[in-house]
Amino acid sequence: MSNESLHPLAQYLDHVPDFPKPGILFSDISPLLKSHFNETIDAMSALFSEEEWNQIDCLAGIESRGFIFASALAYKHNKGFIKVRKPGKLPNVHASVEYGLEYGSDKLEMQKGDGSRVVLLDDLIATGGSMGAAAQLCEEVGYDVIGMACLVDLKALNSFAYKDMKVRSVIQLAD
Repeated sequence: MSNESLHPLAQYLDHVPDFPKPGILFSDISPLLKSHFNETIDAMSALFSEEEWNQIDCLAGIESRGFIFASALAYKHNKGFIKVRKPGKLPNVHASVEYGLEYGSDKLEMQKGDGSRVVLLDDLIATGGSMGAAAQLCEEVGYDVIGMACLVDLKALNSFAYKDMKVRSVIQLAD
């Protein structure tokens, strides 16, 4: 890929054409996580200052790859972990929201929140559909969204922000 961010971790992504559908260039994080997991978590941690980490109560991971980053960062920073799940995977669902993907639609569900200040995490942002839905859902169930982050931002597909809050990312891909 041309115009990749200069972040050294970008070289470990695998770009798979026509997956999961023709015309989509899939950015596979699997090789990166296999060979540089600790460095990846440290890079995501560095997206927030120490002062910001002190304000965060919990990390909310969007199913399923967001769980990887949210749980690792929750452990690293001694924070709670919250799951944003797909339908039928969570008991005591308090609310759900449907959203569009770049190649279809999906739905997310959550249990009741408690006012905690959360940062939403996912592996990649393309159009912003799942991140926006998850932020809306977090607030609907009773959490305060104070940040959003992902490993990879497909800049060419979005200029996403939620209530003027931008998604922080380690790797930005321009095309």
